[in-house]
Amino acid sequence: MTNPQSDYIAAAQREPTEITSRGAGRRAVVVSPEFYDRALQALEDQANVRAAADARRKPRILFEDLMEELGL
Repeated sequence: MTNPQSDYIAAAQREPTEITSRGAGRRAVVVSPEFYDRALQALEDQANVRAAADARRKPRILFEDLMEELGL
């Protein structure tokens, strides 16, 4: 008799593997650690790109104006 958990883990090493439940559909997706790490890195990269774009859209403050505002 095979161990279903081992089967899911082995399958996830090749590709993301869905675990489903009757009537409830997809309940979870099992992925390899490498896939998970790449996915997290891609999400972090996207967040950094968005943050940089947002920062470029903000009004710029001249150094002299900042120094004056700070009383320096």
